[in-house]
Formats: sequence, structure tokens, C-alpha cells
Amino acid sequence: MLSNFIGVLFDGVAYGSLLFLISVGLSITMGLMNFVNLAHGAFAMIGGYACVIAMNRYGVPFPLALLLAFAAGALAGLVLERLLYRRLYRANPLDQVLFSIGLVFISIAAATYFWGSQQQPSQLPPWLSGQVSLLGVEVGLYRLVLIGLVVLITLGLQLLVERTRFGARIRASVDNQQAAAGLGINVGRVFSLTFALGSGLAGLGGGLGLDVLGLDPNFPIKYMVYFLLVVVVGGASTIKGPLIAALILGVFDVAGKYYVPAIGSFIIYGMMVLLLVLFPAGLVGKRS
Repeated sequence: MLSNFIGVLFDGVAYGSLLFLISVGLSITMGLMNFVNLAHGAFAMIGGYACVIAMNRYGVPFPLALLLAFAAGALAGLVLERLLYRRLYRANPLDQVLFSIGLVFISIAAATYFWGSQQQPSQLPPWLSGQVSLLGVEVGLYRLVLIGLVVLITLGLQLLVERTRFGARIRASVDNQQAAAGLGINVGRVFSLTFALGSGLAGLGGGLGLDVLGLDPNFPIKYMVYFLLVVVVGGASTIKGPLIAALILGVFDVAGKYYVPAIGSFIIYGMMVLLLVLFPAGLVGKRS
């Protein structure tokens, strides 16, 4: 019983870590840039396809394929931000929602046209396919590596936002765009790079999630609610809030599907309702 509990807890933390990695970019766009971007999962899908095609067709090693996944998501985000997103920064939230929902269906149609509607085959490299002993329980090595990567990325993001000049420019641009521009900050460039960073992290999450989440053209809409839950429950514009929310939701989602499979899929929504009742502004809340 104890070993099963530890295994479920570990899988839940790994799943939650993956949800956080993809969702943190959405936290940036919704919290810092005030843009309701429901198409965020499309950038994760782009990264996933870049990763699986690089490995399956061209034999690219998995670590390099992950870098390509990040680059594909970041490039797609940068191009779309320049061409489309920035035109709606000042629009009302309904226009942003309708626009991003439209992008979701366009991405689904494009992925179906180019790669078909089937689940994309993926296989982890042999050096990530084994198991290791953790507290006397055999756990997947890949999930352990996934948790470690998310820890490092979280620390890096925290340092980027709080301790670097670029992070200071982001905060200044969000707080007061006119004042930031008056100080010589190129607000448009800052927003473009920030959006590209969030999209790149989503693409990286899409590549890392091939073995956990799978990949097919319906990916952006299949997991849209999960990404939104992480940001809404955790609190937009923060890093710590979505991380805590993703871990909580990930653990309860995996535990519910394992222990009570008949209603397991609904437990995560029950947790969402409970957490929002207890913390209506999110677990951390919006930075003032």
C-alpha cells in the first residue's frame, strides 16, 4: 500500500511538473501581458511535432530534439506575436478569446492536414527508459529527469524575472508602458521576447510530454482546460503560484484516476472549485 502511494505521488508530481512547464508561459501572457491566450496549447503542439519529427525522420538525439522543440515554439510565438497578437493587446478579453480560439482550430486543421489525425509514435531513448529505486519504490527514470528539469527551469525563470535587467524591463513594461518607454525601454521588443519565451517553454513541454501526454492534432483543445486551471488556481503573473497549483492538480488527478477510476477524471475539477472558493485570487494572487 505504501509503495503504491509513493508511486502515485511520484507520478502525480511528474505530471504536475509537466503541466507547469507548459502553463507557465500562459501565466506570463495572462498575468504580465494581460492577454487571454487560449491558443497556448498550440505552441506546445508545435514543439511536440518538431521533436517527434526530428527524432523519427532524421534520427536527431532526444536532447537536441528538445532544443528544436523549444526553438519551434519560440519562433512560432515570435512570428504570431509580431503579426497578430500585438494588434489585440488593447482589445477587450472577448475579442482575445475569440481570436485565440480561432487559432486553436486553425492549428488543429493544419496539424491534421500535414501529419494526419493519428497519435504520433514516440519512443524514449534507452538511457531514459529504465527504472530507479526511490525510497524502496521503483520509479521511472524519465519522470525523475522530468522533475529535475522543471526544478532547474523554475529556478532559472525566477532568477530571470527577479534578478536580471531583462526581468526588470518586463516588470516596468507591465506596470506602466508609457513610463517604461520614456526611460528608453523598447516595450514592443520586450513583449515580443517575453511572448516568445513563454511559447518556447510550451514547445519544450510539448516535446517532454510526448511519453506522458501523447501528441495528436487535438492536443491544443484536449489540454486547454488543464493549462487554464493551473494559471487560474495558482494565480496569474507569478511563477510560484502556478507551480504549486500544477503539483496539487497533478497529484490529485493521477491519484483519482488510480484509486477511483470511475470518477477520477472529475476530481481535478472538484479540487479547482475547492481551491478557488478558498483562494479566490489564486494560491499566490496577482502581483500588485
